[in-house]
Amino acid sequence: MIKEIDFYFDFISPYAYLAYKKIQTLPKDIRINYKPILLGGLHNLEGITAPAFIKPKLKHMINDCLLIAKKNNFDFRWNSKFPINSLNIMRGYLSVNSLNRDQYIKTMFDAYWKDDLDISKEEILIPLLEQCKIDKDIFFKTINDPAIKERLKNATKNAHEKEVFGAPTFIVNNKIFWGQDRLEFALDEYNKVD
Repeated sequence: MIKEIDFYFDFISPYAYLAYKKIQTLPKDIRINYKPILLGGLHNLEGITAPAFIKPKLKHMINDCLLIAKKNNFDFRWNSKFPINSLNIMRGYLSVNSLNRDQYIKTMFDAYWKDDLDISKEEILIPLLEQCKIDKDIFFKTINDPAIKERLKNATKNAHEKEVFGAPTFIVNNKIFWGQDRLEFALDEYNKVD
């Protein structure tokens, strides 16, 4: 069996962005399996109120993210449009060609959490797709394809069945590590000698 770290993410999560930035610093031979989910859908399945809708929690989450970004020297700005509906951009990750996925994930995360763009808006998304060399007409057609809709729905449901309740979550050897600050523990599990 090939070892890998499953990384459950949604572009709307600032902590998923910070985890993604950490992943980019890892040696290239560490296998990361990107697992897109719809965080809002996951919260609904679990009956959780998102931090964005709890004012004191949101305030501290913003401060926390800024501290983490500063400590790690990551370029980060709290998005002034937070939260947005990430449905189309998450479907987009599933719909784009596998050769474009690395660029797509980098572009979308950076646009939202570094450049303060509202990536749910079509007029902002189109130039970002061009940067990724993704045909906009094909993109907007495929994100509305019932098969892609079902894939994201099933991915979110499967994550919930594995007891994933937030993003980011890492799973290694069937063990769950929740939060950007748990990546090092996921790596410890990944590096265990069988």
